[in-house]
Amino acid sequence: MALIAVAADKGAPGVTTTAVALAAVWPRRALLAEADPAGGDLVYRSVGQNGNSLDPNTGMLSLAATARRGIAAEQLWDHAQPMSGGLDVIVGLGNSDQSAGLTRLWPTLGRAFAALAESPHGGADVIADCGRVGVDSGSLELFSHASLVLLVARALPEQIARVRDRASSLSARLHGTQRGAAALGTPLIGVLLVTEPSGAAKVAAQVNDMLTASQSGARVLGVIADDVAGAEQLAGRRRGRAEKSMLVRSIRKVASDLHQHFGSSLLAEPASAGAPQAPYGGVAPQAPYGGGATGQGAPQQSGHPAPQHAQQAHTQQPQAPGQQGQAPGQPAAPAAPGQPGAPGQPAQPGQHPAYGAPGATPGQGPAQGPGPRHGAAR
Repeated sequence: MALIAVAADKGAPGVTTTAVALAAVWPRRALLAEADPAGGDLVYRSVGQNGNSLDPNTGMLSLAATARRGIAAEQLWDHAQPMSGGLDVIVGLGNSDQSAGLTRLWPTLGRAFAALAESPHGGADVIADCGRVGVDSGSLELFSHASLVLLVARALPEQIARVRDRASSLSARLHGTQRGAAALGTPLIGVLLVTEPSGAAKVAAQVNDMLTASQSGARVLGVIADDVAGAEQLAGRRRGRAEKSMLVRSIRKVASDLHQHFGSSLLAEPASAGAPQAPYGGVAPQAPYGGGATGQGAPQQSGHPAPQHAQQAHTQQPQAPGQQGQAPGQPAAPAAPGQPGAPGQPAQPGQHPAYGAPGATPGQGPAQGPGPRHGAAR
């Protein structure tokens, strides 16, 4: 099962933009859920697959009414609607006042979100946009059911300090305060940095050292390009090919790395409670924006030993696509480029056209605006 929660501590680092783009390029089928207690944005910025506006009453609002009587994972699709391009979304609440009706339902929703990946009918990973989180945020109840919690922050001193403190408090809440518990428990807590391409690896390494010193168990898992033009193309406010933007290229790499490092183990089959796990498989994030090895200044690997499958995935060369008979324990051959399941390729045809899916018009941006630009007020 796999629930990936995307959140931030303060400011507007681009949580919604990150969640939308991550879901659109996710290598498996994905369902986007606007689980921000403050309310959603996509119903105002996006259009449905039929060109009409998204229905604000079909989403978290209708899901809350159903969940009071209990809900099976497959029922989530009854409350989802396709955006233009095919990405399925459970749109958020209209405003923060409506979140009162979800107060006791967040754990129920968390279990349903997490179980959807194992559903024999319409299985998918759920990527939840949880917005800004605080000590009293209702969406925190989702985190204990997640496989991965991603905190988005800009590479600014105040945001880095806040994300460090937030990671520590989340770790204490989710893993307990015992020394070393954060490195062994689930959900894993990762940080996505929004920064300029120049010097991104060095900044990520510095932030990673800060997180390590805080003993929160959190690590930098990727960097996202601070690309205003790309965010505007993604939101439909500027013409252009968003799939060529630094923003989308960087998020595609983040999705590929996350799925490569965790997809076959943690995200697909989370460890049972108490089962020791090396943090993040012992693997450091790759070079930003699809580059090669980062070299000096790259985030360092965890000091904990990686499990055998993680070490093999990191040190052995994968077999050529289609090669048969690999030895037991070796990583499976990657899918051919452009095929479903290949890193960075959407599992379902017809997803968001901004990412080069079928139906995209060369030279034009998406017909809708699936999320706010980085740095814009939510």
